Amino acid sequence: MRCVERADNFAHRRAHLAALSDEELHAYFWSLAEQLVAPLLAEARTHTTPSIERSVLLRMGFSSIEAKTLVEQLGKRQLLGHGAGRLILELARRKDLSVRETGTALLNGKYWEEVHS
Repeated sequence: MRCVERADNFAHRRAHLAALSDEELHAYFWSLAEQLVAPLLAEARTHTTPSIERSVLLRMGFSSIEAKTLVEQLGKRQLLGHGAGRLILELARRKDLSVRETGTALLNGKYWEEVHS
């Protein structure tokens, strides 16, 4: 198998960049990077799954069994789309409790009426 030689058009393709300084190239790179990830960020803000929410709770210090139960309870209450970790963190701040204490209280049936989006 032979490779077909590509015509060198690098000079033509980079013509619009040639006059830019290093700082301008740096800024241009990051503006392109932001354009590239913007759809990914938009998708992440509007879509989640129980698996993702359990993963967040695991990283917040809950066991897998605790995370599973919390996610199930949030799902039953139609709150999962607001972010399990965010809801627990905001409730913890309002109650002046640790995240762990708040999650444990929820697991024991407390504060559910105060969990909201």
